[in-house]
Amino acid sequence: MFTLQPQSSIPLVTQIVDGLRRLIDDGSLRAGTKVPSIRQFAHAHEVSVFTVVEAYDRLVALGYLVSRPHSGFFVRKRAAVENRESGPPGVPGGGYSFDSAWYLRKIFENRHLSMKAGCGWLPHEWLFEDGVRRSLRALAADSIDLGGYGDPKGFPALREFIRDAMAEQEIAIAPEQVLLTQGSSQALDLAARRLVRAGDAVLVDDPGYANLLFSLRFAGAKLVGVPRTPHGYDLPTLEKLIIEHRPKIFFTQPRLQSPTGSTAQLAHLHRVLQLAEKHDFLVVENDIYVDLDPEPRPSLASLDQLSRVLYVGSYSKTISPNLRVGYLVAHPDLIEDLAQLKMISGLTSSEFSERLVYGALTEGRWRKHLKALRDRLAEAHQRVAGRLARLGFEIFSEPKAGMFLWVRHPQLPDAGMLSNQAAGSDIMLGPGHLFTAAMQPTAWIRFNVAFCGEERLFDFLAERIRAGGRDGGDSGDRPEGELL
Repeated sequence: MFTLQPQSSIPLVTQIVDGLRRLIDDGSLRAGTKVPSIRQFAHAHEVSVFTVVEAYDRLVALGYLVSRPHSGFFVRKRAAVENRESGPPGVPGGGYSFDSAWYLRKIFENRHLSMKAGCGWLPHEWLFEDGVRRSLRALAADSIDLGGYGDPKGFPALREFIRDAMAEQEIAIAPEQVLLTQGSSQALDLAARRLVRAGDAVLVDDPGYANLLFSLRFAGAKLVGVPRTPHGYDLPTLEKLIIEHRPKIFFTQPRLQSPTGSTAQLAHLHRVLQLAEKHDFLVVENDIYVDLDPEPRPSLASLDQLSRVLYVGSYSKTISPNLRVGYLVAHPDLIEDLAQLKMISGLTSSEFSERLVYGALTEGRWRKHLKALRDRLAEAHQRVAGRLARLGFEIFSEPKAGMFLWVRHPQLPDAGMLSNQAAGSDIMLGPGHLFTAAMQPTAWIRFNVAFCGEERLFDFLAERIRAGGRDGGDSGDRPEGELL
């Protein structure tokens, strides 16, 4: 099959993954072929069973293997996938440690890197902890029924609250048009499963929301990247891509976008909807950072009134990621299909979490919390953008709101390598290739301003700039970070 090199600086897990990928890509292992069992492989190559488990898990996540209960692991039949994550010349194994599947899994397994400058959530002390505690005490004092599954669409009182919040954004809906989900990730997944089939051309922001890109790749969609600009979209390119690929759907994040932090101008929103009408495609608007926006502004959903737009929101970013409460708003006919899919995959969402969020939202201090949070983020943006600019970084957009800055430096051409080096210094960065449709190497990096308060981050960056980005030692299999 292939020979492992225990003395190599390349981790054994990476050697196994790369070796099997080569055999599958060159046709030596054909679709449907059963690969050696975990114990057989471990015995034959004299490595730990845990090492093989980790390698096979990565290959499953990357779409190379499929696990069949009681049968083993088999080479997966795959549609041709363009531009798989391939690293630049000189990177061991031909690829980054920071691949999207690995990044997604490791975020929940290893949070030991103490500085999370590239993550996608807020520090716990910035969240609405007091509101959650007060809501929890109120729930404990109340006699609620925890024996049932709850409403398939979610806790009715919270759906009514969302209806009223939508009305403030000039989106007219009924509570029946609100589907509560386990965070925005489930909402986006439900939309993708209902609207996308393998081989479909799907428009996505480029760069864009990394978890969504990974989910769509896994579903077999053909990702068509729409270039983001500091003011929204490259509209001429968008129209050309629509004519060429005839997409069924456009997944986009107009406001305080991850990773760029940019917000699309009103004229851009109007043009997207005009093109959707002309070329007959739907739009999924991911608006999970709406509560972080200090400016009231139209959304695609408010301009369209849910004729062609599905709207996704979340409370995980501002109240607590652990509560996993998001929502999806859509046309009545479509919301029924999505509710059915939700029940098929997981019955109902947690009414307890939804009640907890509802209590936090209605106990009287929610708006005050949001005002303080927006002010805190604005101050962090000004401070971090200034520090990065003084180091010579190019800043894509300066929103002065939300969580993210998207930057690059002429002396740091490989964000993947830089992220590996940072992990060796106990720093988590957000390498840009994870957020791109083609997964190509890039110099762009995502920074979360809420986690960039320590001087050692800027000391590390200054040292790497002075070194010209040269390799300062590989961090091995220690990547960790956030795709959300």
